[in-house]
This record gives sequence, structure tokens and C-alpha cells, in this order.
Amino acid sequence: MTISAAGAKEAGAPTLSIILVHGAFVDASGWQQVHGDLVGRGYEVFVTQHPTISLEGDVAATKRLIAAARHPTLLVGHSYGGAVITEAGADAKVKGLAYIAAFVPDVGESVAELNEAAGEPGEAKAPVLATGDGNLIVEPARFGEAFAADVDAATTGFMAAAQLPWGLGAATSPLSNAAWKTKPSFYLVASADKMVPPSAQRRMGERAGATLSEIESSHAVMLAHPREVSDFIVAAATAAASA
Repeated sequence: MTISAAGAKEAGAPTLSIILVHGAFVDASGWQQVHGDLVGRGYEVFVTQHPTISLEGDVAATKRLIAAARHPTLLVGHSYGGAVITEAGADAKVKGLAYIAAFVPDVGESVAELNEAAGEPGEAKAPVLATGDGNLIVEPARFGEAFAADVDAATTGFMAAAQLPWGLGAATSPLSNAAWKTKPSFYLVASADKMVPPSAQRRMGERAGATLSEIESSHAVMLAHPREVSDFIVAAATAAASA
């Protein structure tokens, strides 16, 4: 399932369409403020609403939007969404990849494998629990502090209760494509992240040859700092369009 959003119609509108790809445990609604800001700046913007049960299914949902876009595209992935855009980004219509506190696997790697890498002293690891039915969730009592410590408690309380289970198949599936090897890439590191260690974010971004930016934020960057996230995406789209 996918959700698409209207874009610009006026002359001189940007020539890249933007596709926002959410990560695990959340859905497309987390992009609402960023989506509105980008549309206001003249971009055609799409938002995937994928179930995070299988990597293959999530990539297929993203590819449907790539095909629907009027222009060449910039794929934007948050967290697990980074793996989705890394695989889907092999499409010829994709001109760039923007990662936000995201996993950036290589061919043959899975998100679960990357998540096993040790962080630096003092960095937190995600409090993820197996549900016993082939899915993972964030420990509800710790969701706010781990996922979105700089977002208001009412919002994070709802997010904890409404979180989307993440399929083990999606977490453990190895990638067959690594689009960052051939496409311009950009990475926004969340330096206060307690789900994906910031040191791991930097390592993955550097390995991909991405242009790195950094913001003091929790994992839920698009909720805590929507304007700054929009600025990052616009900068990436501008650079990718001219590459």
C-alpha cells in the first residue's frame, strides 16, 4: 500500500520528485510535517506506507512510487527505510539517496547484521523485543526515551501504543543491490540517537561515500526537527539534480 501526495504545478518547480520512506515500528504519518514543508517549496512528494513485513514487499511499494513520479526521484530513507532505498535505488529513475539516521547495507548485508556492530562507550542500543510471532517491537515502556526523547510525551505515548511490528524477515534479508555505489548519497546523522548508535551512522555514511550532515536529535528526527530535515532533503535534491 502506498500514499501519494500532490506536488507543484507552477512554472519553475523543482525537477526531482521526492519519495519519503519510513523505517520500522512507525508508519508514514511521521513524515507529515516534512511532507507539507516540501510540497510548500514546490516539490512533488510521495510517501510510502509499507508494512515492514518483508524487505521485498517494502522495496516493491517504493518502486511503485518511483514509477508514478513525474520526474526523476530522490529517495529519502529513515532508519530501516535506508535499507529499502538502498535496494530500490538501483532503478534508473533514481538520481540520489538521502539517509536520515538510517541503515546503509552493502550487497549481502542485512539490517540485523549491521545492528549487531558494537557502538562506542556510552552509546545506547535499541530496546527491541521479539514478540514470539516472527516480529519485533520496541519495548513500550522505553519507546519514548529510546526512539523520540525530544518529542512530547503525548505523541511518544501514542507511538508506543500504535507501533507497527517489524518482521524478522525484513530485518534479516540481505540486500542484492547497493545503489549508493553508483548514485550520489547524503546522510543526516542524529547525534543523540538511542536506537542506531551515532558512531554506526557515521561509519555507514562514510563507507557509502555520502555527504555527511549532523543534527543533535533523537532517532525521530523528522518529528523533532521537521524544518531542518526538510532543509537537508532540499539540499540533497539540489545536489543530486545537478550531479
